[in-house]
Amino acid sequence: MMRVLLLLSMAALLSGCSAQWGWYVVNPATESGLANLKFLLSGLYYTVLLSLTAILISMVTGLLVALPGLSENRKLRAFNRLYVELVRAVPILVLILWVYYGLPQLSGLAISVFWAGVIALALSDSAFQAEIFRAGIQSINRGQYEAAHSVSLSYADTMRFVILPQAIRRILPALGNQLVYMLKMSSLVSVIGMQELTRKANELVVTEYRPLEIYTILVLEYLVLILIVSAGVRWLERKMQADERN
Repeated sequence: MMRVLLLLSMAALLSGCSAQWGWYVVNPATESGLANLKFLLSGLYYTVLLSLTAILISMVTGLLVALPGLSENRKLRAFNRLYVELVRAVPILVLILWVYYGLPQLSGLAISVFWAGVIALALSDSAFQAEIFRAGIQSINRGQYEAAHSVSLSYADTMRFVILPQAIRRILPALGNQLVYMLKMSSLVSVIGMQELTRKANELVVTEYRPLEIYTILVLEYLVLILIVSAGVRWLERKMQADERN
């Protein structure tokens, strides 16, 4: 679907452009233009894989960081605040560079470009996820905890079966926003050589010398991808609301 929408957008652009512009480099009607488009789209796999892997890890980490923030223990709450404030204070590009170049020296282990990107993106996003989960859990009525306690559910079971399912319904739009944010921030991993959408576009600009045309296609790629993800999140939100009513 994304490829069809991209080709349709290209056709609209090409039909209204001046001949002096270099849209031939991404014209699907020519052999070289089609090859360039395929080259650009080849970065889609790593963009999606990188973003999904990072968002899953950041959600788990964010939940684990959020729970101490709900504790009555001051030290646990202090850990939550310290983690969130420190991680949010570091620009994500700086974090990507630090993980890729600095972490191997500290750990003594080689880290691939892909996993350096995943670690940096997940770490950066986990602080935001922690705040989202904390707010969602705190929004659940206290009576839900008391009802779970009355049937002798443990804290873990209360969270798993009672609190978290309700909290996730409420924070789903925010989680969807973070996925969109992750897709966009994945473009920064191109600075360490990750072969995702932005890196592919940069490489093609070097060989074709047509930055306007190529980066326009890059904009369209991200636009279509994020529109699809946003539509999917809205569909999931409607489905969960319908299940709740039933």
